[in-house]
Parts: sequence; structure tokens; C-alpha cells
Amino acid sequence: MKLSAIAQYIGAKEVNSLESEINWLLTDSRSLSFPAESLFFAIKTNRNNGHNYISELYGQNLRYFVISEFRPEFEKMTDAVFLKVDNTLESLQLLAAKHRSSYDIPVIGITGSNGKTVVKEWLYQLLHTDYRIARSPRSYNSQIGVPLSVWTIDKNTQLGIFEAGISESNEMAKLQSIIQPTIGIFTNIGDAHQENFNGLKQKCDEKLKLFIGAKVLIYCSDNKLVDIAIAQSDFKGKLFTWGKSTKASLQVLKTEKNTNCTKTTFKYEGKTSQLCIPYTDDASVENALQCLSTLLYLGYKIEEIAKRILLLESVAMRLEVKDGVRNCLIINDSYNSDMNSLSIALDFLNQQATAKNLSKTLILSDILQSGQSSKELYTSVAELLKTKNIQRIIGIGTEIATHSQCFELLKKDFFNSTEDFLKSEAAREFKNEIILLKGSRKYHFEDISGKLELITHETILEVNLNALIENLNYFRSKLRPETKIMCMVKAFAYGSGSVEVARTLQHHHCDYLAVAVADEGAELRREGIRIPIVVMNPEKGGFGMIFDNNLEPEIYSFRLLESFILAVEKLGLINYPIHIKIDSGMHRLGFEAQDMDRLIKLLRNQNQVKVRSVFSHLSGADEAKFDNFTREQVNRFTTCANQISSVFSHTIMRHILNSAGIERFPEFQFDMVRLGIGHYGISSLKEVHLKQVCALKTIILQIKNVKAGETVGYGRKGIITTDKRIAVIPIGYADGFDRKLGNGVGEVLINGKRAKVVGNVCMDLIMIDVTDIDANEGDVAEIFGDNLTITEVADKLKTIPYEVLTSVSKRVKRVYFQE
Repeated sequence: MKLSAIAQYIGAKEVNSLESEINWLLTDSRSLSFPAESLFFAIKTNRNNGHNYISELYGQNLRYFVISEFRPEFEKMTDAVFLKVDNTLESLQLLAAKHRSSYDIPVIGITGSNGKTVVKEWLYQLLHTDYRIARSPRSYNSQIGVPLSVWTIDKNTQLGIFEAGISESNEMAKLQSIIQPTIGIFTNIGDAHQENFNGLKQKCDEKLKLFIGAKVLIYCSDNKLVDIAIAQSDFKGKLFTWGKSTKASLQVLKTEKNTNCTKTTFKYEGKTSQLCIPYTDDASVENALQCLSTLLYLGYKIEEIAKRILLLESVAMRLEVKDGVRNCLIINDSYNSDMNSLSIALDFLNQQATAKNLSKTLILSDILQSGQSSKELYTSVAELLKTKNIQRIIGIGTEIATHSQCFELLKKDFFNSTEDFLKSEAAREFKNEIILLKGSRKYHFEDISGKLELITHETILEVNLNALIENLNYFRSKLRPETKIMCMVKAFAYGSGSVEVARTLQHHHCDYLAVAVADEGAELRREGIRIPIVVMNPEKGGFGMIFDNNLEPEIYSFRLLESFILAVEKLGLINYPIHIKIDSGMHRLGFEAQDMDRLIKLLRNQNQVKVRSVFSHLSGADEAKFDNFTREQVNRFTTCANQISSVFSHTIMRHILNSAGIERFPEFQFDMVRLGIGHYGISSLKEVHLKQVCALKTIILQIKNVKAGETVGYGRKGIITTDKRIAVIPIGYADGFDRKLGNGVGEVLINGKRAKVVGNVCMDLIMIDVTDIDANEGDVAEIFGDNLTITEVADKLKTIPYEVLTSVSKRVKRVYFQE
């Protein structure tokens, strides 16, 4: 679309007019791929301001910006085009709505509490051979994600499939004007994002606004709340219902679950038919029935639908990072393969790229149904890889191989099939590389993943990087825009893995990191972490490491301060940054009020160190009974900080709030706050439910039938009084599963049901009672996670979540993923 047309659509006031063709809309400064064809919308939120990144983008040759404030530094960008509007987010949405209106094509709009992404992706699997489809990348269903998704519609698009998600009232009408669905699918209604609604009915009514103007609405009429809400709405289109009711358009007569599939018998237009859904869990069966109903509405024959549904493949909802052979890292994203999802995956690859001299490699299959000529497509792919600094490409498929000449500057290999690649020397040559697998489903890249992944212990700690950032942003929302955040990554980032967590926090503009000892900070520097790092417990023997890695020490005593000044002086350095710790009442480490005169005198009479910040620790910010003492601590700290600041001309930051303090005492945020356990889903407020970042999981190794009168485990502590089915899982106290959880105290979750620990906890194994659970060898066991929380485990141990998290041993493999 021409830039002049965009300006007209959004009612922009042009500054430095210039004509250009815009193909890419950008809201995240880190995702720039094609500067010459991109338009950046500088969106303001409660947590960030896109205008802060315009100078950075200008330096990367981007010249087109939609802004709501014109800053003095923009005057120097004489060749840039600034389209000034009142609200950049509303302008993005307006542009996407105009773009959508220019295409007269069927569009499927999907909403509901769960299943949106799976239904969207399954519909794509079922329909992509018949239509050129534009669809939401991953879970792009927000106020920003939806317009970016709809923008991908072009002249070749024959069908759109977009999902819409909301978290509060008055959001869906905006998404409806952008998607303008002709076919609506309402998946279900549940408690997700319930906190901003008065009840399920209000949320249901809000979601139904997506379907205003749709020709048909597909939903399960067994959900009475949804059924009633639709009946009470002003929806004027056709209703296509499915469910057990005889009045349903598609009546489900029977579902029979077998080992690997669910045989479903249904009646449609008076005819009884059967098909097999290749899944047995209730959610997948429900999602498949939504797809069946949609294809029936579109006029597909039942026999053809049955064939296609049998081929449905599971949807990978996340990008996973796993250790690979020969010091490689593997990112598996065989979720879909198109230019938008490729760009997103490459951004994630760059985010994960380390400073260990790991080169960046892409294994890419043919991109199917792109709507472009093959030459145009692979020329664009080559340009994208150049922009993202990819060093090597392995292309798999006849189309990409035919256009290998497009990839001029890369180390490259091409193969007609996955099988050919796996037989080649290239499949055995990987070393010191970070490898992104990006393939269409027909190429079976899971075979490549299996070849490259390092086989390890079955017990893993999953770390959800999206949840980490969602929690970070929750705490950011409590702060003023100018307040800085220091993120605690000490103790192996509370057990979750300091390097990956630090890299993610750096990527999302955390201001400072904090570690316990210099070794931890040095490791982060080796892995490419550039932002300031504070060492909370510096030791004299670690001063050299602090200097070598540009770390900033906490100084809490005269002995430590004098030793550090002497060490700085010996190196001939001046103004080395330090952070002064005040003991305001916790009585652990720190200078006390009576030390201020001596401390100030010592600091003023030297130039080796310079105070970057003054801070203190709250001892009871999470408990209301200590609120008066918390305020007293703040008063003591403020008095000391004022004394120090008053004698220096430079600005000295102040910080005292921890995670609980941010939630309960935001008025004391000063210049910076320190976020620790809050990252990982622990809130001090009962009404707040943060995302669980870590999930400890393993599998069932073996199941035994144990007769009454027998015993289980060491010391014969597990006494069996009635016949039992006992499962053995590979986790023990060497992995961090506390021995106190033995003998019926602890539980794990198997297929949604709780199984108690039987007998003593062993070093590497525990035994659990699965007598009343439909459990099989190989099933996943959740030790803690979304359903059995860290807090609950901590309560059983009469300890705190910190201890549970940090107890997970390093032999447990960490698997990082981004949804």
C-alpha cells in the first residue's frame, strides 16, 4: 500500500512527505526485517513507549514512522517520514480495518476462552490445499496482534482465518471491525482473563461482539451459557450448532475412545455417519468437532472430511530451545512455514544466540501456498536471512533447491527431501551452531530434531519465557514509566537457568541484573549479557573477576569498601560504580544510621569509586502485620539516602522495594525496584494469579501391581494394605524432590489426577499410587507447574517457594520455550 494512502486512511499530519510502498507493519523495534518497506507504529502502553526506539530504528535504515509525539531529536532525521496522529494504536487498527474492507473474501473469525489457536491451525491443515489462506501467526489475537495478522491479506488470498482474544470489556468491537468475519466460531467459555469481567455472562456477551455481521456462527449448544447468550444477542445470521441435543445442526450421538483415536458417531441432515478423530483428550475432540462443523458448512462431503481429519497433526504451541549434539542449540518450530512466522522465529533465534561463537543456521523446507512466485518468495527469504545475520541455510524441498542461487552470501546446502538430508554428510557436520528448524508438516522435521537433540535425563524443568515476561510486565504496570527495574537472577535464576532468563530479560529492556557472587556475573558476560550487573555478595577474592567483567559490587561494610577502593586504585581506575547497602532494620548486611558521617567522609575523600545507587532490604513487605515496620524501614532508609545524596553533585539512585513491596507499597518505588520471586509467578496478593514460569515434569518408567501385605521402597516404609498399582518415576532427592515428601506427604499429577508418594523418596526415583488413575508407562507426571503449584509444594514442606525452586538440581535439564 502506498504511504500516501496510509496517511489518508489514518488521518495523519505529514512531516517530511515522501512516497513509498509499504509491505510490512512494525510495532516491535526488535523485529525489523525489511527497512525499506516497513512502517513503524510508535505505540504507547502503560509499560513502554515506542517513541523511545525511533532513533535506534533510524540507525537501522528505517525511515517511515507513525507517531503521536514529535520529539526534538526527530528534527535531525531529515530524510525520515513522520505521520503524526493522536493515537498510534487506534491508527494501526484503523489501517488494518481499511485494508480488510478492500478484500471481498470469506474470513473465519474465532474466539473463546480456549482452543482458538488449535482450531485455527487445524482449519488451515484441513483447507490449505483448496485455498490460499492468510491467518494469524501463532497466537496473534490481541489489540496489536490482530491488525498485524489481517495486514497479511493480499491480492492472492482466498480465505482468512483469524483468532481474537480479549482481557477486558470494550475490546472486541475494535477487533470485529478489523477481522470482519463472515464465518464465526465460538470455541467455549471459561475462567481465563476473568479478573476484568463481572462474570462469565458479561465476558460471553463481550466475545459475541466479534460476530456482528457474520453470515453464520458455529458453536457447541451443549454449553448452556453460550447458547443462552447467543439467543439473547442481536445476532442475525445463521446458527450452525453441534452437540448432543436433537435440535443441533450436527448431533453427536456417541464418542468412543480407543488407544489412539476417538470414534465419533453423529447425525447431519438426517444421515448418521462416523469418523475417527486421531486424539483422545476432550479438548482435542471438541476442537475437531468445531472443524468438522465448519467444513460441513463450507459444503465438504463427510467422506472427504473424515479422510482429512484422520491426518490432523498436533499443534506445537511454542518455540522450544533444547541442547543439541556437539555443543549446538536446537530451536524447533515446525508449527507453520510462511514469511511472517519465519521472521518471528528468526527474531527468537537472535534473542537466544549466545556469545560462545555459535554460528546461526536455518534448516528450511519449501514454503507452501505463499501466493508469490517461487523466485519472488525465495528472493525475499534470502533478503530476510541477510537482515537477520544468518550464516548458513539448509534448504529441503524441490522448490527451494531450484532457487538456491537466491542465497548468494550464505553457506548453503540443498536437498530434495528430509530423507536425503538425513542420509547426507551435512546432517553429521553440525558443531557449535544454533539451529532453527522451520518446516512445513509434510517434510517431517521431527525426524531431524530427533537426530540433532542431545538425549538426556527424562526429568525436565520447563521454563516458560512468555510467562516470565508477562509477570515482568505485571510488575512494570505498578511503576512509573521512568522507574528502573533490577531483576534478580542469582542462584541460577532461582533454579530456572540464569543465562536464558537473563538473555530474555535483557531482550525486554530490563535495566539491571543482580547476581549473588562474581562467578555468576562472569558467566552472564561470557554469554553475551551487556546490561549492568550488580554483585550482591562480593568477596575480596572475586574483585579481579568483577573488574574483568565490568560488574558492579554491593558495598555493605567499611572493610569491604576500603578493600575495594584499594583494589581499584592498584588498577589505576577512577569512578568505578558501586552500590551502597543500608541496614534499615533487617539486621543482615549494610551500613547503619550511625555510620553515615564516617561513610560520607570516606566516599568524599577518594575518586576511585562512585556511588551509583543506595538501597536497602525490606524484611516483611509481604505481610500486613509488619506494615508499620515496613514504613519505619523506609523512613530510616530515606534519612540515610538523603544524607549521602546531599553531598554529591551526581544523581544517586535509590531502591528498597522487592517483589512484594512493588505490589503493596508502590508509593515507595523511588528510582528503581528489585524484582525477584515475582518473576516466577509468586504474588504477595491473594487475589493476583501470576503465570507459573517453571514446571517440573517427568514420565512414568514402569507400573507394577503390588499385592496387599507387600511393601514398597527402602526401609519397607510403603506398606500396602490393599492391592495397588504402583508407578515408578525418575525423580528423587538428587533432583530436588525433598525426602520429606515421602510416605504420602507429597503428590504428583498424572493425567489431571493426584497420585500420592508411596514409601521413602530415593536418590533418583519415587513410587506413586496410580490405582485409581488411568495411567500408562510413558505418561507425563507433573511435580509442580500450572496445576500443582510451587506454593502448594512449599506449604507441604513448611517452607517457601524460593527453596523449592532453587532446590531443583542442575542435572535436571532445563527446556526453555516461547509460546
